[in-house]
Amino acid sequence: MRQPPDLLPGTLDLLVLRILARERMHGYGIAQRLKELSDDVLRVGESSLYPSLQRLLRDGFLEAEWGASENNRRARYYTLTRDGRKQLAAEREEFDGIVAAIQQVLRTA
Repeated sequence: MRQPPDLLPGTLDLLVLRILARERMHGYGIAQRLKELSDDVLRVGESSLYPSLQRLLRDGFLEAEWGASENNRRARYYTLTRDGRKQLAAEREEFDGIVAAIQQVLRTA
């Protein structure tokens, strides 16, 4: 079986922001949603996800509160802030530009 691809630097933060734009979630739920939405291509481990969540919290793009998970375990739930929504829009625009540039090179090289 082929190894899942590595994400470009900064892409994980963008994907986390996008997933949380819809609803609040705990870390495990975010990882599962990313896996599900990418048809099992993108998988993120705790060693990547939790530093990303901490960075986004520190930068004011997320808020967090403790609550009970679906299986009644204590979990930290993350919610996008107003600044997080602005950051999502900015990062998405930047990412779209990078993807367009890569596609241009692939078409013309």
